[in-house]
Amino acid sequence: MGIKDDAVEVRAQGWRTLAALHGLIENQLERALQAGSKLSVVEYTVLDALSRQDGWHMRMQQLARASALSPSATTRLVNRLEDRGLLTRILCDDDRRGIYTELTPSGISLLEEARPVHDATLERALDEAQGIPELATLVNALPKLHARR
Repeated sequence: MGIKDDAVEVRAQGWRTLAALHGLIENQLERALQAGSKLSVVEYTVLDALSRQDGWHMRMQQLARASALSPSATTRLVNRLEDRGLLTRILCDDDRRGIYTELTPSGISLLEEARPVHDATLERALDEAQGIPELATLVNALPKLHARR
C-alpha cells in the first residue's frame, strides 16, 4: 500500500468512525423522541430548524438543507407535519413560486416538550460514546469544532 492509499484508508476509517457515532446517537434519539413525543429524529430536526429562524419560517429548499433531505423527501415530511398541525406553509409575497414553512403553536409546544428529551438523550449518547475507545477521540473533538465557527 502506498502513501496515497494510506491517506485514503485514514479518511475512510475516519468516515466509518463518524458513521458509527452518528448511528449510535441517532438510534438513541429516535427511540427517546418516539417514546416521549411521537417524533422522529428528522421531524425534530425540522421543527428545531424552524424554531431557530427569525420569524419562525424557512423556504422549502433551506429546510431540505437543514434536514439533509432531498426536496421530494422534504415535501413529504412537511406534508406529514402539516397534517399533524405542527407547521404550515405560506406563499411568498415576492415570489409566487416560493413557499415558506412556519411552526404552528402546536408545533412550538411539541418542540418545547421534546427538546429536554432530545438534549438529555444526546448527552447520554455522547457520554456512552466517550467510553468507546474508537469513538472517544471524535466525541472529544466536537466542542473544538463548534468553537472554530
